[in-house]
Amino acid sequence: MHNFKNLTVWQKSIQLAIKLYKFLNTLPTKDQYIFSSQLSRCANSIPSNIAEGSGKESVKDFCRYLNIARGSSFELETQLIIMKETLQNQKEDIEMFLKEVNEIQKIIHGSKKSLVKNS
Repeated sequence: MHNFKNLTVWQKSIQLAIKLYKFLNTLPTKDQYIFSSQLSRCANSIPSNIAEGSGKESVKDFCRYLNIARGSSFELETQLIIMKETLQNQKEDIEMFLKEVNEIQKIIHGSKKSLVKNS
């Protein structure tokens, strides 16, 4: 069992979700309606699954939850790509979010490899 609050990947995914929520609140109402629900669910799912998996008894279970978190990160990436192509005036901000998502994906991948190697 791991203390999820000490995991860098959890910390980074929490920060990403917070920044994304704040960004979504700056969008015009129409765009908020279109993007907020799906993006918020994806962003929230990443740290939530990392936290839940960290409380599991086995490495196999934790890895399964890391896989779910990684899947949510790919869903978030997809939504951000759609958003970037739709909201041309927000491209720079969205690119920053995409970089953060990619970093989180790499950390999740490395964490899984480390867990399996050390089990």
